[in-house]
Amino acid sequence: MAGRSATPLISLDAAVNDTETTGLDPRHARIVELAAVRLTGGRLDESSHLRRLVRPDQPIPASAARIHGIDDAAVADAPRFAAVWPEFSAFLGGAVVIGHSVGFDFAVIRSECARASIGWQAPPMLDTALLAQVAAPALAAHSLESLAAWLGVETAGRHSALGDAITTGRIFCALVPKLRECGIRTLAEAMRACDKLHAALEDRHRAGWSEAVPVWSQPAPDRQRSRGDSDPYRHRVGAIMTSPARAVGIDMMLRAALDIMAGERVSSLFVSPAGGAPAPPAETGIVTERDVLRALSAQGAAALDAPVGEVMSKPLVTVPRDALAYVAVGRMNRLQIRHLGVTDDSGRVVGALSARDLLRLRAGGAIELGDELATANDVHDLGQSWTKLTQVVADLLEDGLSAREIAEVISQNVIEMTRRAAELSQAAMAAGGQGGPPCAYAVAVLGSAGRGESLLAMDQDNALVYADDAPAGADRWFEQFAVRVSDILHDAGIPYCKGGVMAKNPLWRGAEADWRGRIDRWILRSNPQDLLSVDIFFDLRVAHGDAGLTDRLWRHAFDAARGKPEFAKLLVADFGAMPAGRTWFGGFRTEQGRIDLKRTGLFGIVSVARALAVCHHVVERSTPVRLSGLMALKLGLEGDLDALADAQGVLLSLILDQQVDDIRHGKPAANTVEVKRLSRRDRARLRTALQAVENLDEIARSLLFRN
Repeated sequence: MAGRSATPLISLDAAVNDTETTGLDPRHARIVELAAVRLTGGRLDESSHLRRLVRPDQPIPASAARIHGIDDAAVADAPRFAAVWPEFSAFLGGAVVIGHSVGFDFAVIRSECARASIGWQAPPMLDTALLAQVAAPALAAHSLESLAAWLGVETAGRHSALGDAITTGRIFCALVPKLRECGIRTLAEAMRACDKLHAALEDRHRAGWSEAVPVWSQPAPDRQRSRGDSDPYRHRVGAIMTSPARAVGIDMMLRAALDIMAGERVSSLFVSPAGGAPAPPAETGIVTERDVLRALSAQGAAALDAPVGEVMSKPLVTVPRDALAYVAVGRMNRLQIRHLGVTDDSGRVVGALSARDLLRLRAGGAIELGDELATANDVHDLGQSWTKLTQVVADLLEDGLSAREIAEVISQNVIEMTRRAAELSQAAMAAGGQGGPPCAYAVAVLGSAGRGESLLAMDQDNALVYADDAPAGADRWFEQFAVRVSDILHDAGIPYCKGGVMAKNPLWRGAEADWRGRIDRWILRSNPQDLLSVDIFFDLRVAHGDAGLTDRLWRHAFDAARGKPEFAKLLVADFGAMPAGRTWFGGFRTEQGRIDLKRTGLFGIVSVARALAVCHHVVERSTPVRLSGLMALKLGLEGDLDALADAQGVLLSLILDQQVDDIRHGKPAANTVEVKRLSRRDRARLRTALQAVENLDEIARSLLFRN
């Protein structure tokens, strides 16, 4: 269950459980009270709870009653466990169960089920006592009271099952950021971290407590899938849209518009003040077959003599031309519409997309991920949606998509996540009295997301550019904005960049003119630190805002570097430090059984392709397209360049497959691959790929100075 394993703790759906019992020996203790409260999307919903008293059919010891306040009289009319458990089990609903020393609670529940001849299956569990030991091992104690005091959490009804469940839920929510600081972000990572507390687990095992069930050991739900499910991830909107966009003037009579629709066999027409000329979406409406039918139903034949401006829907809902088709499918499903406008890079409507156009692209349930990100209300919603990405990747691998196609899907979702984080940040600043943006701006992604080559081991790479007419002090607004964006992305599942490539840092934020000067200095001065900055700038792609700002800068970088082969040479000067992936005898160089395919292969391929594209003015972003552009120039070594393109595909494929498996088992996604997992065929493919990479120095030296 790759998807559930990857659920961020900040967005977890769970039930927080507690019991009160007759004693502390789980083999003999009986339950006198059961309670649970829901955790939904990482938020504790204290109003959604279940509490039941239970008659234990044995006297409640006075020592126990003094603690929880439940004596024989209190449970005299309560139902037995067998009558309570079905309702309580239904409330848990197969969710992850959180509790404080939860292994004790479920050991008692297991015994109660055995006595009542009820089938028992342990749920996946998280223990706040163990999580606290992971987050703060130096704490003197990890009791409920100690943790509440440490975290500043208010306790509720101590030693009642419901009160302790609520307190435990509050503690869990307060522990999430502490765990994130320790690099523990997901459900599976939290479970794996607890599994490493061997001494504590051994004590619990000796005491007879129930052991946690790893979420990755649970069988995946039986999903009916077909190859067609992946088609919307293969095709871009621009390849299936109707173009050019057919538009009519706002004053055209509906009768004439209907004649056009019938004559051209189209189900909709755009309505523009400029008639047939493209216009921005805010100025464009749409009239569809359904609009015509509604008008005829309401007004009869007289509707045909009304202008289309009275019948149309406005504003037009759009999707970018270069978006993958799954984005359009999700948008149509969410809004319950059948037509979209298609926009170009400048935001003008250039095509039409209908549900009919998408009929051949069958979609599965995960297809709505992109649109869920686009409409998330806060960081919790973003995190909940983001957790589906790993399962989407696993499904697409199963469906046979190439690693490049899947990397494109991941990259588009990184861009969508960044865009939504920017929208939420801007709204929060306006609501907080800081006003809207002081001028036009754009947030961009760099590196692998910009190239469309992201994998599941990712962090943030973003930049911000704003217009030159920004008023004095504008950068203060943009700094606060960028900090919010970065924090949202970090909390929702895309960690901070360890190298600081984030718009919240001054080097990656500025006015357009400042950026131009910065780029020129990078290229002209070309010291090692500048090279670390400028290389990924050639991968720049807009995520939110004015695309013109980022596009002009991206092209300026290529233009500034044109005719400067020495600069391009510096971009690949450190290849000598790239470790070899193969031994002298053709084996794989591994560390603890794994080989780092980014360091030994991907990094070099991407860097050489980028440097050669810069040198020969191949103004493209993705590595395969750059390599194809270089081959088209007939510079020589076309076979070697083609081999590099193939090698990149192989390395992406092997890394992605390993990352899905690692995430499923609670291990952070990395770029290392476990060699013993590879089939004989994959080992042969890997050897060929690494052999192609061994020629990188020769390829770079040979082609950098060729015209």
